Amino acid sequence: MTLQMKVGIQLPEVEREVPWAEVRDIARTAEQVGLDSVWVGDHLLFSDPVTGLRGPWEAWSILAALGEATERVLLGPLVAATSFHNPAMIAKKAATVDEISGGRLVLGLGAGWNRAEYEAFGFPYDRRVSRFEEAFTIIRTLLRKGSIDSFDGRFYRHHGLELLPAARTDMPLMIGSNGPRMLRIAVPHVDMWNSWFTGFENSPAGLAPLSELVDAVCAEVGRDPATLERTVAVYVQFERGAGRAAGSGERPEAPPITGSKSEMAESLAGFAAAGIGHVQAVLDPIDTRSVEELAGVIDLIR
Repeated sequence: MTLQMKVGIQLPEVEREVPWAEVRDIARTAEQVGLDSVWVGDHLLFSDPVTGLRGPWEAWSILAALGEATERVLLGPLVAATSFHNPAMIAKKAATVDEISGGRLVLGLGAGWNRAEYEAFGFPYDRRVSRFEEAFTIIRTLLRKGSIDSFDGRFYRHHGLELLPAARTDMPLMIGSNGPRMLRIAVPHVDMWNSWFTGFENSPAGLAPLSELVDAVCAEVGRDPATLERTVAVYVQFERGAGRAAGSGERPEAPPITGSKSEMAESLAGFAAAGIGHVQAVLDPIDTRSVEELAGVIDLIR
């Protein structure tokens, strides 16, 4: 059995409060043991009836620091909420982090979902998909073409806008959504699609309806489905895990990938067989030991 699929990890978010020094150590460990990527959730605040209020560090600041702290792994937000910043500033941040990291950023984008943080930080929660459509147009235009002469939208307006220094024009773009309308907006332009594990029951079999949806949207917009890389975040629980995954908030959980190393390896290989090109492992617990254990699992199928 040989695994061609890339494997990365999502860094700690709100499972516990983790200082930057430990975040850096986890990312460096992922790089040292041969994993392919490191991802950062873009959230601000969670309100949970069991654990109360929880908040992570700011995503773009962490990504910039990771660009300097690591040398090889791909980096990306999983995924950046376009509602949290002016879209031109997201393009500016992405270009800057990509430069710091030596061209290793994958720009994952989404419309956001967690109402509690919108209300707490004062961001508008209504018409998120419509806002995303305008923001996505601005972001991709700046990254691909470098400028916008005039944009008069319902939510954003720009005139004489230049992205300087210019971004790398082939920076990969990824859409993190299972929504048909979001997919129709993004699929003509992105390189990758991503789904969180609760969207497919954390199993290869659960991916079938989503794969059919993505294929259908590709056909609708005139794109060859084979040209869109499929990626998913998967929940992996080791023996020391507490049964709570990053970013879950009040969302329902899905059964984790568990078992012996060989059983975990077989589960992950099932995603590759289902057409997935890259997985982001959401580890429980998330620490350097779990990263090393994941590497041991991956070694069985590489």
